Amino acid sequence: QVQLVESGGGSVQAGGSLRLSCAVSRYLGQTYSMAWFRQAPGKEREGVANIYTGIYTGGGNTAYADSVKGRFTISQDTATNMLYLQMNSLKPEDTAMYYCAAAGGRRSALSPVEYDIWGRGTQVTVSS
Repeated sequence: QVQLVESGGGSVQAGGSLRLSCAVSRYLGQTYSMAWFRQAPGKEREGVANIYTGIYTGGGNTAYADSVKGRFTISQDTATNMLYLQMNSLKPEDTAMYYCAAAGGRRSALSPVEYDIWGRGTQVTVSS
């Protein structure tokens, strides 16, 4: 059973930066998708960014929600089984619990229903 553990959340002022990390307990295989989602109180869980690694494409195929394009960057280190989310120019509306998610063996869209492995989350709070 793969386990995901997020870290790096915290409280920052608007305009600041944070880097979230997600430790993956074991190798996911040659084909998989990983993503960051977030959920604010009273709102649905929404996709932030995902990254797909495939046999023929290799790693680095990324997609972002419109709300974070140009500010957030998703990346991975396959040697250490780590997923990252660099968040710059943070806004109060970015405040949420951030979750790491994985889907093995397929290319998944940025939708929660397409991921079956989840971490417990790390809280990000951005003050104005």
